[in-house]
Amino acid sequence: MKKLNVAIIGQGRSGKDIHGAFFRTEANTYYTVKYVVDYDEVRRKAAEEIHPGCTTFADYRELFKLDDIDLVVNSTYSNTHYSITKEFLEKGFNVLVEKPFGRTRYECDDLIKTAKDNNVVLAVFQQSFYAPYYQFTLEKINEGILGDIKQVSLRYNSFQRRWDWQTLQKKCAGGLYNSGPHPVGFALGFLGFDKNTEVVFSRLGLSMTSGDADDYAKVILTAPGKPVVDLEVISSDAYNDYCIKIIGSRGTLKCNTGSYKLTYIVDGENPERPVQEDTLRGPNGEPKYCSEQLIKHTEEGNFGGSAFDVGTKSLYEQLYFKITEGRPMDVTPEMARDIVNVIETVHAQNPLPMVY
Repeated sequence: MKKLNVAIIGQGRSGKDIHGAFFRTEANTYYTVKYVVDYDEVRRKAAEEIHPGCTTFADYRELFKLDDIDLVVNSTYSNTHYSITKEFLEKGFNVLVEKPFGRTRYECDDLIKTAKDNNVVLAVFQQSFYAPYYQFTLEKINEGILGDIKQVSLRYNSFQRRWDWQTLQKKCAGGLYNSGPHPVGFALGFLGFDKNTEVVFSRLGLSMTSGDADDYAKVILTAPGKPVVDLEVISSDAYNDYCIKIIGSRGTLKCNTGSYKLTYIVDGENPERPVQEDTLRGPNGEPKYCSEQLIKHTEEGNFGGSAFDVGTKSLYEQLYFKITEGRPMDVTPEMARDIVNVIETVHAQNPLPMVY
């Protein structure tokens, strides 16, 4: 099996500790890191050590001169995802771009069109769609064990402060652009990526950040005939015990990235009680509260792997066969565009003053 030559642009947390880390594992059987780009000399030297045999450059434009690159991984600052990706697509390179796909729907649509016009592969690193905990929730919904899904709650919350570039609007940063593509993607997934999805409520704010970009985001989405999806990306939530909670007509599923709990009832085990218009009464005629002991079933368990191992491996595997054989990927640029469209809409509804 032919390995594909990769050029990674950027050696920050993503380029070095997510993409680069995956390429150095035994799980990577499809790719060889041939080139690494970073403006910082210390990072370039580190890349040469951890990716033996690779060539490093300070300027990504040096890659334009080469003809042995099968895939460019764009893990630069979020505000350059669009411009740098477009340059490479126009020059005939396959590109995997980090999230967020772009700042606006227009940027995303333009990249999709550019890739098609130049007959190259474009993918977006939304690896959380392949995470075991998300896939498990979809399976349980499809099994029907929870009944009719009424509400989905998504929490990408934490209790921490940031003061780096991810707190600056000019860098296309903040909680919703940075972490938000994961829960927003899940939200759209639970809504079936319905084209009639609406942002029915949103609020952005600053809580613990040192910058001018949001670290408080509350968004409610829904579509005709679909559940209400309530999502948060908040940096000042000290009591957060789940990532996904699904409430159906017959039960509830709650999970974090590593484990889940599930409680549900089974049709026929709790016969329907007829409505009584009068006050309920006990044996001696005293008023009685309306209550019963339902026959319930509970499950709990753990997930094997996460978005950063299972998810990354799955995405890169699908991308390999997309490039070499043209197979479709489960996560498409169009899906990533719809995610950005929601984020752009929320920002338009909640403009924040730019300070920096």
